[in-house]
Amino acid sequence: MRTTVAEKSEKMTKQELTAQDAFQLYGAEASNWLMKRQQLIGAALGVLLVGGLIAATVHYFSSRGEEKASKQLGQALTVLERPVVTGVDLQPAEAGQEPPFKSEKEKDEAIVKALGDFRAAHGGSDAAVTAALPLGKAQYRLGNYDGAIAAFDEYIAKGEKNEPLMVSAREGQGYAHEAKGQLDQALASFQEMAKLDAGGFLQGMGQYHQARILVAQGKKDEAAQLLADLKSTQTNTAAGRLATERLAVLAAEGVKIPEPKAAPAAAQDAG
Repeated sequence: MRTTVAEKSEKMTKQELTAQDAFQLYGAEASNWLMKRQQLIGAALGVLLVGGLIAATVHYFSSRGEEKASKQLGQALTVLERPVVTGVDLQPAEAGQEPPFKSEKEKDEAIVKALGDFRAAHGGSDAAVTAALPLGKAQYRLGNYDGAIAAFDEYIAKGEKNEPLMVSAREGQGYAHEAKGQLDQALASFQEMAKLDAGGFLQGMGQYHQARILVAQGKKDEAAQLLADLKSTQTNTAAGRLATERLAVLAAEGVKIPEPKAAPAAAQDAG
């Protein structure tokens, strides 16, 4: 008979698999990625169509002397606009329009081709570096972890260090190493992720991912300390809630849960 803790553990695992992490935040792929890009290019605030955001990205790179590359980047990114439609008979696409994709795999393959071709034609440009991030995500989803790591590595090495999306690149890099069983490298990626200024769902997730890897390495006491600190400082975030559930599982496994070393979030806000 399954225990309550076991049921909770299974629930937590399912929650993590379906949680809106950095890759699934890309799940509005173009809109969410480009909305964040808005912060860099000074585009107007508000809810904008994906096409408008792509146009803003094109303008951003045009202003940096990459007019030709920027236009072709905009064309390559349009693949992200096309939806995936399954389980229904599709009507022929209207003249001048591309049909929906029949599967997520088909879409990711199209993303890899479009962005791969663009980067081959514009190697060394800032636009090509930017394209490495969505390329890495698509490679990861396709199970091409070496290709994903190469793309994320390039983005991290050549992108602007204060780039808001750098945190997503570090997370992707960590996930890809983890998928290959390279836990030391994954831990290092998540440690770097935790140093970056993340917001929204990603707040605190670098620390949470570190704890996951430490558990996988058998270092449960170290993981418990990280999770206790995270629970204390990120109470109202997704990472804080995941930390609370993970701590419950560790406690059920006999791990002693330590007091947090970091000050509670309320105390930090007061200071």
